[in-house]
Amino acid sequence: MTNRTCLIFCNCGAGIISDEKKKELAAAFQQLPLDVYELHDLCAFSLNETVFLHDLEKKYDKKLIAACYPRAIKNMFVQNQVNLSNFEVINFREADAALVTAEIVEKIESSQKENRYEVKKTGLDVPAWYPIIDQSRCTLCGQCARFCVFGVYSYNKKSLEVVNPLSCKNNCPACGRTCPASAIIFPRLPENSTLSGAEPAESSTSTGNNKNNSLFVMLNERNNARRNIFRQGTIQQAEQEKKQALEELKNSLKNKKGNA
Repeated sequence: MTNRTCLIFCNCGAGIISDEKKKELAAAFQQLPLDVYELHDLCAFSLNETVFLHDLEKKYDKKLIAACYPRAIKNMFVQNQVNLSNFEVINFREADAALVTAEIVEKIESSQKENRYEVKKTGLDVPAWYPIIDQSRCTLCGQCARFCVFGVYSYNKKSLEVVNPLSCKNNCPACGRTCPASAIIFPRLPENSTLSGAEPAESSTSTGNNKNNSLFVMLNERNNARRNIFRQGTIQQAEQEKKQALEELKNSLKNKKGNA
């Protein structure tokens, strides 16, 4: 193994960042003194090109990854058995190209001088849209598996797994919206939210005599009511997304029969 750092740049095909921003990042990365691998895209590679990623593990001591939320990438690697060690994810969702590049420059070993830039594409024909399970948060309630009607999950009271990822329907994150523990992630979801991989906001809990305070009780009840209203709206959104996915599936099957 060489004492070197490489950069994995996810050229995401899901539109979570603009084409202009991707071009800015690519242009900046081509000037960096390290080996850069532009992957189209990392979601698909983690599912269909694990051998390539494991080769990078053998070649480089450290891997920098310009992609989406670190929580999404880390759990995606775990789920798809991508064995990468000593990697760090730089989030390009919420920072501009200049800030992303500056953060990467700070992490490059000063001894590296040369640049090599490679563009890699996967042979995966189906768009890589599928759920990732954050096992550290999953409570095995099975809500997501029961809600999904496309056979994506395998569930029993002792385990929950994504067994048919490409059976998932594009733009249908409905199962994840039903998860009470925020354990389901869709890295390719355009919205910047817990569902797309942002760190869940933990609710603060009070201790001691505050629990007996009438003001605390009133505020806590009010917050619970607001959460219930939000939860109901989220479930309605999930039902609508599932309905739309079923309609699209039905129409595609009709078109196939008509063309047969």
